[in-house]
Amino acid sequence: MSDQNEFFKQGLALRRDMFGPAGADQAIESATELTAPLQELVTRFCFGEVWHRPHLDHKTRSMLTLAIVATLSRPAQMKIHVRGAIANGVSKEEIREVLMHTLVYAGVPAAVDSFTQAAEVLKDMGLD
Repeated sequence: MSDQNEFFKQGLALRRDMFGPAGADQAIESATELTAPLQELVTRFCFGEVWHRPHLDHKTRSMLTLAIVATLSRPAQMKIHVRGAIANGVSKEEIREVLMHTLVYAGVPAAVDSFTQAAEVLKDMGLD
């Protein structure tokens, strides 16, 4: 089996762990001719290769991802990655502190939007 196939399998397993089988499989199964190459690349490269690199655990990577997504003001991705962060062992308090830290370095508007998105997801998950 090629490394690419192995990375795809690892990436799909991690996506399932973080976002649930329905969330991970839905992204792959609902891909169109246009989006299928994107889903394959995200699964193989992002979640298969990068998320499995040594030296940072999945919890740390989730916290970094939250900070980056907040900085970029990506509300849909924030919601997805808050769920993934919880699955990777990030606590509600750690999410708060990541977003507080982001406020200082990325700006108040990005942090306020991110807090709003995180609070909505945490409420939906019964963790508010």
